[in-house]
Amino acid sequence: MSKEQMIQAIRNRNRTAKPEYLGDFTESDLQQYLMRLTSVHGRRGRNSRWIRNTTSPAVITRIAQ
Repeated sequence: MSKEQMIQAIRNRNRTAKPEYLGDFTESDLQQYLMRLTSVHGRRGRNSRWIRNTTSPAVITRIAQ
């Protein structure tokens, strides 16, 4: 899937995501986000699972300036 196709697929699931914003991300990042969106829209309940990619931190902090 091309970057443009991933952006369109993401926007089909998250209409608030702007193409300009999504365009700044790598194809790998977009693919991971699309997989997350797809899993969120799937089954829910006790048996639903999502495993966080080990390359992304669970908690991110930022120092205000």
